[in-house]
Amino acid sequence: MNNFLRCMAIAALAAPLAWPAHAAPVNQNLPPQVVKALKANKIETNALSVVMLPLNAKGAPTFVNADVSVNPASTMKLVTTYAALELLGPSHQWKTEFYADGPLVDGTLNGNLYLKGGGDPKLNMEKLWLLLRDLRANGVRKVTGDLVLDRSHFIQPELPIFNDDGGDQNKPFLVGPDSLLVNLKALRFIVRNDAGKVSVAVEPPIANVKIDNRVKPLPAAKCPGWPDVLFNPVRDADSVTVVVSGKLAAGCRSQTYLSLLDHPNYAAGAVRAIWQELGGSILGQDRVAQVPEDARLLARAFSPDLVEIIRDINKYSNNTMARQLFLSLGAEFRNEADGDDSKAAQRVIRQWLAKKGLISPHLVIENGSGLSRAERVSARELASLLQAAWRSPYAAEFISSMPLAAVDGTMRKRLRNTEVAGKAHIKTGTLNTVRAIAGYSRDGDGNTWAVVAILNHPRPWGASSILDQVLVSLHNQRHADTAQR
Repeated sequence: MNNFLRCMAIAALAAPLAWPAHAAPVNQNLPPQVVKALKANKIETNALSVVMLPLNAKGAPTFVNADVSVNPASTMKLVTTYAALELLGPSHQWKTEFYADGPLVDGTLNGNLYLKGGGDPKLNMEKLWLLLRDLRANGVRKVTGDLVLDRSHFIQPELPIFNDDGGDQNKPFLVGPDSLLVNLKALRFIVRNDAGKVSVAVEPPIANVKIDNRVKPLPAAKCPGWPDVLFNPVRDADSVTVVVSGKLAAGCRSQTYLSLLDHPNYAAGAVRAIWQELGGSILGQDRVAQVPEDARLLARAFSPDLVEIIRDINKYSNNTMARQLFLSLGAEFRNEADGDDSKAAQRVIRQWLAKKGLISPHLVIENGSGLSRAERVSARELASLLQAAWRSPYAAEFISSMPLAAVDGTMRKRLRNTEVAGKAHIKTGTLNTVRAIAGYSRDGDGNTWAVVAILNHPRPWGASSILDQVLVSLHNQRHADTAQR
């Protein structure tokens, strides 16, 4: 028996069961309003897995299709973020550094400038600008050598490219992780019609992103919610040209985000754009290599704390940042047998779960974000994780990272004008055939429950309202029970 299986076996024998036999009666039926909503949307009840566990008061837990292996979509981010909180710590930070391999004389670096990535999930343009300002404050004005990117922090896995609908691969939410991830690799295109003159700008202004403006100006009119402006990227060997076409009325604007460059070209282009604005120059080429051992540190920037990172991941379901965090777990704890940081992260998370007595035979983690067709879990396993997190020293940080119903994040437009508004911290999940929620919600007595509801169905249209009804029914059912007592 290998060490992992031995650890799982010992934990299974030693740890108490999450729901012992002498616990309160178990409810195995869906709330009537949920059943009604399923029928209204012509979805079978066996497509929905639901677990509701009382956390700070007595009550009958609900288990419906609780042990079915399902795709959790982005609720998988709860596994990654909770593991990171306990394994890396809430104050964990990532660093990004500039190094030099030559002397600095009168503002001129006679050598190469190295930018070493540390896997920062939130190295945005503001942070990069501040880092370059620090480089300038340390005396650098001109670099005679190359701009060298060190992307060696992660050992990247070879994973299948995910595209749920077979559509535009330039969507920012499909951006993969990288040791040197800059600004989530997003380009923002802004189209404006000012008094009949149409302009197109791109941020950041990377030199090898060119604009072919073919937008036709229209007379002033009410600005539509979805302007008739199209963005068509055309790539060649050294650059990408974005053909912008369509029509735009005077006084109106349109914007979109695209990911058009690979990680090295984006990072180098962003550095050069900001450095030029700061009055600096880099005379050499862009290339990828590791920082030499004898290189000299010039400037360093730290990321926000992990607590802020997981808030961005869970509130806004940021896939790229979740994948960065997942690989960061692997990079932090990898050993020679892992092969890559994805396998290392999988091993570390499973060992961590086993030590907590959370044996999860259905759990399959591919990239830690839920943007995957391979990832699996059961509703019972995810609810067990939420139950354990409730008892964690970092419970407050974990819970507050999730969207607040009807208030913010991916739940800001849901459950408005209901009694659940502002009373549930819920992570959402959406794929073409998946709708999911998982988190914490209050009943009518103000008690907190762990709630997981995952629907896997070929046509999950209207399923978000079904899952919302799970939360509403939980609140109303507890209120009804109180009235009967």
